[in-house]
Amino acid sequence: MSEKGYLTTISVTGITPCLAEPDRVIVSGKPSRSLDEVLPYLAALPDVLGFNPETGTLTFRRPRGFITLFSQRIVITQVKDEGEGMALLNTLAEAINATWENRHQIAPVTSRKKPAGHLEIYKLLPGTNCKTCGEETCLAFAVGLVTGLRSLADCKSIFNEPNYEERRLALESML
Repeated sequence: MSEKGYLTTISVTGITPCLAEPDRVIVSGKPSRSLDEVLPYLAALPDVLGFNPETGTLTFRRPRGFITLFSQRIVITQVKDEGEGMALLNTLAEAINATWENRHQIAPVTSRKKPAGHLEIYKLLPGTNCKTCGEETCLAFAVGLVTGLRSLADCKSIFNEPNYEERRLALESML
């Protein structure tokens, strides 16, 4: 990786089992510098599910799983193993550097980038229709989230069950 780029490295800081996908892991990494300056440019790229400039969070959809970037942390879900996780972090660092080097050609996103709609949110909810949020179904809850009548905190499952952590991270950056 180029010393002249935005990042020199993204170090692996943790590998935890993915409870939703027992044959997969969640890889956490720490960038060599804060991502605050580059996040608005990355938010203009395709496959962004959500960007919140106030909290400095950005989530991309992967073919399988998500990549969530925070100012000082990166989380990649549904990774095959540590080797794939390290390769993904290296590729991500290269993409961040390329985006930064070409930032003069990219219109940065300065406002919250929201998901396409309630169906995208519904796909990330537990889907149990447990009614603890006060709605009859998870789909009704997703509509409530989009319209602002409900808060993600109303869904107890997404916060209390560890196997929903990756979904919660994605939802937090989207909402």
